[in-house]
Amino acid sequence: MYRALSRVAWRSILDSYCKLETHEHGWRSAADKLVFGRTLTTSQESTTMSMQMQIVHALRLGDRRKASDLLLSLGHGNDSLRADDFVHILTHCARSPDPVFVLKTWRIMEEKEISLDNFCSGLMLRALCKGGHLEEAFNFINFIGESHCISRILPNYNIFLGACAKIRSLTHAHKCLDLMDHRLVGKNEVTYTELLKLAVLQKNLSAVQEIWNDYIKNYSLSIISLRKFIWSFTRLGDLKFAYSILQQMVALAIRGSTSIYRNVEGKLLSSKLDIPIPLNDKVGMKKLDQGEGIVSVPSMYCDKFDNNDINKEQYAALVFGVPESERIQNMLKYKPVMKILRWSFNDVLHGCAKSKNYVLAEQLIIQMQIIGLRPSSHTCDGFVRAVISKRGFNFGMEVLKVMQQRDLKPYDPTLATLSMSGSKAIELDLAEDILDQMTECSHPHPLNALLEACDTLDQPECAVRILAKMKQLKVRPDVRTYELLFSLFGNVNAPYEEGNILSQVDAARRIKAIEVDMAINRVQHSHLSMKNLLRALGAEGMIKELIHYLHMAENYFSHNNTHVGTPIYNTVLHSLVEANEGHMAIVIFKDMKSCGVSPDDVTYNIMIDCCSILRCFRSASVLASLMLRCGYTPQIFTYTALIKILLEDDNFNEALNLLDLAISEGIQLDVLLFNTILQKACEKGLIDVIELVVERMHQEKIRPDTSTCNHVFSAYVNCGFHNTAMEALQVLSMLMLCEEDGSLQDEPEFRDEFILAEGLEVESRILQLFKDCDEDLAGALLNLRLSAILVGSSVSFSPNESPWARRLSTKYATG
Repeated sequence: MYRALSRVAWRSILDSYCKLETHEHGWRSAADKLVFGRTLTTSQESTTMSMQMQIVHALRLGDRRKASDLLLSLGHGNDSLRADDFVHILTHCARSPDPVFVLKTWRIMEEKEISLDNFCSGLMLRALCKGGHLEEAFNFINFIGESHCISRILPNYNIFLGACAKIRSLTHAHKCLDLMDHRLVGKNEVTYTELLKLAVLQKNLSAVQEIWNDYIKNYSLSIISLRKFIWSFTRLGDLKFAYSILQQMVALAIRGSTSIYRNVEGKLLSSKLDIPIPLNDKVGMKKLDQGEGIVSVPSMYCDKFDNNDINKEQYAALVFGVPESERIQNMLKYKPVMKILRWSFNDVLHGCAKSKNYVLAEQLIIQMQIIGLRPSSHTCDGFVRAVISKRGFNFGMEVLKVMQQRDLKPYDPTLATLSMSGSKAIELDLAEDILDQMTECSHPHPLNALLEACDTLDQPECAVRILAKMKQLKVRPDVRTYELLFSLFGNVNAPYEEGNILSQVDAARRIKAIEVDMAINRVQHSHLSMKNLLRALGAEGMIKELIHYLHMAENYFSHNNTHVGTPIYNTVLHSLVEANEGHMAIVIFKDMKSCGVSPDDVTYNIMIDCCSILRCFRSASVLASLMLRCGYTPQIFTYTALIKILLEDDNFNEALNLLDLAISEGIQLDVLLFNTILQKACEKGLIDVIELVVERMHQEKIRPDTSTCNHVFSAYVNCGFHNTAMEALQVLSMLMLCEEDGSLQDEPEFRDEFILAEGLEVESRILQLFKDCDEDLAGALLNLRLSAILVGSSVSFSPNESPWARRLSTKYATG
C-alpha cells in the first residue's frame, strides 16, 4: 500500500503530521483515512477525543492533578483503546515539552497493553528529549527496540542524537551510536547533520573530515548539506577547506542545481528524498588524511584583488557593491538560495574574524559583490572584526558610515571592535561615541581599551568618566580593569613632582578603594596588577607600604603555587634605588635570590645603579661580571650607571674611557649618558671635558636636550666665558630643532613665529608646547628667543657654521 502511494500523496501525509505542531483539531483525519483506512466517527471515539482535549486543556492551565485524574479515567474507561487515542496528549507533551506527563501516559498504555506505533513513539521520544530526560529517552528507545517494526525507525535515533548535541551529552550520544550499530539502523542526511554537531562539540576536526568523505560517497551534494559542512569546518578553524566547499555551493547555485522548499515551521529544507544508507561495516570513523576529499576552488574567485591597489573608499564600495555578471541574475531571483549562500559566507567570514584572516575576508567580500549578495549586519560584523587589525580604525569607520547609509544597524560586537580599535589609535572621543551606540555591553574589553588609552595619555580624569559608564552599563570589571586602575590612580602626583604627606594619604585611600572593589567582584591580584600597585607606591615614596605589599605578594603567590616573579622584584628595587634606599635594595636583592627568583638584565642594571648610591665601583664591577656570565650583554644604562659611580670619585679619565668603550662596542647611545658626564664636569668646571663630550655627541648624532644646554651654558658662564656660552647655547638649541640629517625643515616658521616675532603672546605660545609634552622643542625656542633678544638678529640658523662648533670639530676630531 505504501509503495502504491505517489510522491505527492506521501508529501501530503508528511505535511499533515508536521501540522500537528500548530493545529489542535482535524490534523489527523486525512492521515488516518489514507494510512489506517478509517476515520474517528463512533460515539466512543468522540468521547475519547473529548477526554484527550480536556487533559490537554488542564495541562495548559497548569492543573496537573486534574489532568492526571482525567488520564486515569481515560485509561480505565475504555478497553478498546489504541495508540492513536492518546495522540493529542502526546502531541501536547512533545510540543511543551512535558516529559513527566509522557511517562505517566506511557505507564497507562503499558497497563492497557497498547502497542505503540511509529508516530506515537516518535512523539514520546521527542517529549523526553526536548525535556532533557536523555536517560529515560534512551531506555525508551531500548524498549521500543523489542518491536521489530519500530526498532529500525531512523528518525527516532536522529531525534535522540539531536538532543545529545543540544545539551552537549557526548556519553549518551556514544551509547546511541553503539545501539544503532547493533541494530543495523544505518543513517540518512539528518544523521550526518547530527553527527556533525557532535563532532564540532568534541572539537574533532578529523571526525568532520571523515563524515564529509563518507557523505560524498553516498549522496549528491546540495546547497543545504554543503551549508552544514561549511558551518562545521569554520567552527573548527579549517577555513581553507570551508572556503573550497563554499565554492562548490556557489557553483551549484549559479548552475541552478538547487531544490529547496520551506516547511510549515519556516525552515529551509532540500526537497529531494532523504533515502537512508544501509549500514556498511567498512565505513568506520577512522581518521582520514587531511588532503582527501578536497574540492577544487574555481580560479575565477582567486586573486581577485591586490591589497596595495584598493583604498578604504574602494573597499567600502566593494562591500556594498552591485553584481557585475548578468549570468547570475536567475540565481538572484531565488531568494532562499541567496539566503543560504549569505549564511555560509557569513560563517566563513566569522571564522576569518576569529583567526584574523583579513586576506580571505576581503576575498569573500569581493566574491559576494560579484555574485550579487547584499551584505547584512551579520556580514559586516564578521568582515570588520577580521580586517580591522590590518586596515586600521579609519577603514572601520568608513564601513560603519556606509552601513548607516544603507540602514544596516551594526551589531554590538561590531561597535565593540571599532571602539577598541579607536582606543588603540588614541581616538578617545570617537571610541567613546561608538561605545555609546551599543545597546548592551556584555564584557569589559572595549571599556578596558578606553582605560588603557587614558593610561597611555595620562588622562585619569577621562578614566573617571569611563568608570562611570562601566557602572551605568552594569559591566563587571575583570582583572585587566584593575591592572589599569592601579596604573591610572595608584599615584597622585603628576610627573616631575615628588610625593608628600597629603598625596601619600590620598594614594593609600585610592589603593584601598580599588582593592575593596576587587574583593566585591571577587577578582584576585595578577602579577601585573600587583606590579602596578607597587610602582604607584614607589612613585609616591611610600617605602614602608612598598615593602609591606611586597611581602603580601610573596605570601599570596606562594599559596597559589607560583612565585612573585622577576618583574615585580625589579619594580621594588627600582623604587628603592630612586628613593636612595640602597641598603634596603641589597636586602631585597638577596631575598629575591634566596627565593629562587633569577635576576635578569634589568635587575643587574638596577643594582649597578644602586652601587652609585653606595659609591662602590668594585661591587658594580662584580655585578657587571655576573651579568655577563648569565648571558646578558651590557646596555647603555649599564654604562651610564658605571660612569656615574666613577664620576662620584671624580675619576673622569676612566669615565671617558668607558664612554669610548661603549662607542666602540656599538652600543645604542642616548643623551642621558652624555648628560651624566656633562653635569659632573659642569660642577667641577672642566671645560675640556665639556667640549670633548659635546663633540662626541655631535659625532654620534645624539641630539642634545634642555639638560645638555643647561650644563654647557652654566659651565662656560661659571668660568667667565659669556660670549662662548651664548654661542654654545645657540648651537645646541638649533641642534635640538634639527632632524637626524642635520636639516631644519621648519626654519621659517620657527624664525618668524617664535624666535624673532614680537608680542607678549609669543612666550605663551612657546609654553603651550611644553604643556603638550614637547619640552625640548619649547626649551630650544625659548633659548633662541633669549639669544635673539640679547644679541639682536645675529642668531645663526646653521649650527655647523658656528666658529665654536668648528673649533670643537677640529680639536676633538677622531681618526
